[in-house]
This record gives sequence, C-alpha cells and structure tokens, in this order.
Amino acid sequence: MKHELKSIAVYCGHEFGTETAFARDAALVGEMLGRNGIRMVFGGGDVGLMGAVANGALDAGGDVVGVSTHNVVAKQEPVHAGVHVQVVDGVNERKQRMYELSDAFIILPGGIGTLNELTDIMTMQQIGETKKPLFFLNTDNFWAPFARLFVHMQNCGFIENIHDYDIRIASTPADLESEIKNYQN
Repeated sequence: MKHELKSIAVYCGHEFGTETAFARDAALVGEMLGRNGIRMVFGGGDVGLMGAVANGALDAGGDVVGVSTHNVVAKQEPVHAGVHVQVVDGVNERKQRMYELSDAFIILPGGIGTLNELTDIMTMQQIGETKKPLFFLNTDNFWAPFARLFVHMQNCGFIENIHDYDIRIASTPADLESEIKNYQN
C-alpha cells in the first residue's frame, strides 16, 4: 500500500565535510522536500549541512521545523533564523521530539551525532517499536563503509535478517525523491 510521507526528519552533519557534493546534495534534498510539500524536521542549526538542507527547503517555500537543546542554544551555536526552533532540555528529548514530528527519516552524510540518530531508529525498527522508514542519501558513497559493517554484523550472527529493517539507499537526490514518492509500507 502506497503511504504518503508528509513530514520527514533529516539527520546530517553540522559541518560541510570535505566534499562539495555533500553541501550540494543537502541543498537539493531540502529543495525537493519543500517543492513536494513535505515538512522538514531537523536539528535547527544554521551551519554545515544542516544549514544547507534548511536553506534548500526554505528557498522552495517549504515548511521547516527545527529542534534543538538548551545546551546548544546556551553555547550560542547558531540556530537557523528562518525557522521556528523548538528548544528542549536534552539530546534524548530532542531525538524523541524529532521522531514524534516525523513520518520517516533521511540520513545525509554526518558525524557521530548523525550515526547515533540513525542507529537509534534502526534499534527501534529491530525491536518493533517503529515501522518508520530510513532513507540514506549515499553521496559519493559516504555510507558504503556503514553498509559493509551492517552486512558484516549479519554475517557474524548479530543481525538475524538484514531485511527486517526498512532502509532505502539512494545515490542521488533525484533517486531519493523517487524512493520517497514511491514509498510503500
């Protein structure tokens, strides 16, 4: 059954990374969400890939919601001026709020925080707490080492069935858009 995704959380780095393709694709993902009328939920930052994806969505007339923590705001790290940013007590509450606001998740290149957020969703999928899908944008094969590790975990008997997870991997923003438009649960 085809399922329309109306609100998607985007997890990505608060840095730009070493490849210009990362920022380009982040902006294109934001633009795609805005153009398709899909609300974007993100970490609220105005820097790095977070800023690029938010700007892409806003430039396309999209609805964008940020979720940040008091600790981040207290450090005077830049929150995106163009969006309403909900401020919560801590990182666990932030992840919970982003989960509640979203029908699905897009994973762009990022660091430890991005990895933490995606493994939380995967753990929830594994134990049956969610059926919300994960969409990876594999810009310049950024997620290839993670995919190999995932297969290695299955081969070593730590993951029973790799197909128990609702994960879709796209190489380009256009492929990602197609995956989202054709999502069926």
